[in-house]
Amino acid sequence: MIRLFDIFTSGAALILLSPWLLFRAGLAYIKTGSVFSQQALLGYQQQPFNRLRFAGDASGKTFAVLINIFKGDLAWAGVRALSAEETAQLPENASGHFGFRPGLISAYGLKQHIGQAYDEEFATDHALFANMSAKNYLGLCLRGVIAWLLGGSSDNPTPPTLHFWGVDIANTTMTEAVDWLAQRIDSKQSGLVAFVNPACLNIAYKHADYRQVLQAATRVLPDGIGIKIGCRLLGQNLRENVNGTDMFPRLCERAANSGYRLFLLGGLPDVAALAAAAMQERFPNLQIVGVQDGFFSEAETPQVLATINNSGADILLVGFGVPKQELWLAQYQTQLTPSVCMGIGGLFDYYSGRIPRAPMWLREMGMEWAWRLLQEPGRMWQRYLIGNPLFLYRVWRQRQQG
Repeated sequence: MIRLFDIFTSGAALILLSPWLLFRAGLAYIKTGSVFSQQALLGYQQQPFNRLRFAGDASGKTFAVLINIFKGDLAWAGVRALSAEETAQLPENASGHFGFRPGLISAYGLKQHIGQAYDEEFATDHALFANMSAKNYLGLCLRGVIAWLLGGSSDNPTPPTLHFWGVDIANTTMTEAVDWLAQRIDSKQSGLVAFVNPACLNIAYKHADYRQVLQAATRVLPDGIGIKIGCRLLGQNLRENVNGTDMFPRLCERAANSGYRLFLLGGLPDVAALAAAAMQERFPNLQIVGVQDGFFSEAETPQVLATINNSGADILLVGFGVPKQELWLAQYQTQLTPSVCMGIGGLFDYYSGRIPRAPMWLREMGMEWAWRLLQEPGRMWQRYLIGNPLFLYRVWRQRQQG
């Protein structure tokens, strides 16, 4: 069924695009003396094949791969085809890689394109393709197309720091970000960490105090597909979507293994406690040394600060929402003893089970915001339907102004 789908769709594309493909082939021959450039790869059961591209630098050179799909060298979706050199360096846990047909879209490649490739490539791919049904295959192909449209090309330069109207954002990966946090804790260096998405940057555009907090923060991390699209408008590439929701379990795992202690502050009554219980069930060695909801008065603040400091926490996660959490942390940072203080928005709601998170297939398309909008349209419509286009307009203006 899957192979028939590949033959039919690639064949139809070859027929429909044949005038343009013939023109592109002729252009390649005129400019280079060759129609195709070829890359030697290994496919299913290590069968060698040549991946085709039209020769030359003109646009559209990748469309020659339609021939590979029609012939069966590649599928639309499958594991990544490897060169002989890569095959020789395969880790032991990837020995079954050639039991799957290679494809243009891999599970890992899809996550990588959208900035969510946090886990190891071969484990990610093999887990999906080991039980691939026709329905799941079609879904993966569709997600790949949407992710490609949203994620764009990764050929742009990848600067170490991104700049949005005076706010510097670390262009890093999830693994590097968690490593950096661990280094801060190990060296007993205090720091304020913030996550920003387009809604946050829209607030910072007009809210001078919040913008100053972000500018003075020890590190600001990129959150969401909107930042990736903004980078595309600036001609840059975002390495990964380092959002707090995906970081939380990874940070908890590192904390459990390293003996770091966490304090959870914010959310509705009992929400932080439920999130703590869920993480401790997942990581039994995790030390969460205190929880406190976000509903306390200014007069109670000194007692809350004392409770946090007396807990011996190394990491303080604050979920008051933007910009309140960052302003609160900036105001009291010198009175707090945890090495790392982070504003994490509504993260506790997800891990407590109070609000369901978007399913993975929707996140893989960069459409988690649409899920949030459907859940709370009355509260979220302005943030997304007005805020997202406004953010992109402001990024465009920033580019125009140099």
